[in-house]
Amino acid sequence: QVQLVESGGGLVQAGGSLRLSCAASGRLANSYFNSYSMGWFRQAPGKEREFVATIDWSGTTTYYADSVKGRFTISRDNARKTVYLQMNSLKPEDTAVYLCAADLHYGAGHSNRDGYDYWGPGTQVTVSS
Repeated sequence: QVQLVESGGGLVQAGGSLRLSCAASGRLANSYFNSYSMGWFRQAPGKEREFVATIDWSGTTTYYADSVKGRFTISRDNARKTVYLQMNSLKPEDTAVYLCAADLHYGAGHSNRDGYDYWGPGTQVTVSS
């Protein structure tokens, strides 16, 4: 099993920054975290869960939603079994619950939410105008 726990959310003014972390634990994470794709998604009230960013198993390949490209950066530390999302120039429309996800079967990184096997409970990000 894999447990994912996000942290780092909060309330910030527009134009500000936050850094989210997602720590993985559990038997499968201890052995295989460095082979997983990891992704960040977000869900605002009344909206579907949408893709934000993904990173491949090695940390060398990343993809971003157009809405966050140039403002957000995803990274990972396999030794710490942690993935990060640095969010800069935040906008009110970035307000959502941010969730991290792990894909145990495909290591290249992708945006298909149905392909992820494990999810964290999420952390709230609120951007005030």
